Amino acid sequence: MTLDLKLEKYLTYTGLLVCKTGMRIGGTESAMGIGSAENPVIKDARGIPYIPGSSLKGKLRSLLEYRYKRVGDEGAPCGCGKDLSVCPVCTIFGPHRNPRHNLGPTRIIVRDVFMSEKSMKDWEKSGTEGREFTETKTETAIDRRTGMAARGSLRTQERVNAGTEFQLNINVRIFKGDDEVKLKGFIEEGLKMLANDYIGGSGTRGYGWVELKDLKVTNS
Repeated sequence: MTLDLKLEKYLTYTGLLVCKTGMRIGGTESAMGIGSAENPVIKDARGIPYIPGSSLKGKLRSLLEYRYKRVGDEGAPCGCGKDLSVCPVCTIFGPHRNPRHNLGPTRIIVRDVFMSEKSMKDWEKSGTEGREFTETKTETAIDRRTGMAARGSLRTQERVNAGTEFQLNINVRIFKGDDEVKLKGFIEEGLKMLANDYIGGSGTRGYGWVELKDLKVTNS
């Protein structure tokens, strides 16, 4: 297919990402205070936790790469540059480190995901009451010979609380000649897979399980 670089419209996905378990996407330790967790979550300039668009986009990409066997050499992102009929990943997310392709611009635009109005009110309330909005989870490794905590393994992790809501916003560029139905199908498949997987770190031991609610798609 020869792509006509005429941008016909945008699809806009909105909905809520709701934490079913504590979620951790690491941030900087520059603002740590006495008694703070050693490993804080990422926050904006106001100190409010959020989900970076890069984290969500990378997760959706990796899930679809594994689904369609498009993982690159040594586990790198796919950069084959083939069209949608062969590789949905490169068309939607862009071919990794491959400037020589005919796919046109990356189709998906994943915005930073900020807390919903409801969770923002909870955050503000926690501040006025002088309590932390996030939770601190203490972990350790077990010495398998003794069944006790291994020396030096104690650590604390900050997590976004279960029940926190984030307002999803994803735009998809549709160019003339694009198969809109297929593009939508792949993106919605990735979002569905996310709910069965996790986002952030330590997902295989319970962190970052999210639920997608009230997903809507509009044209503009």
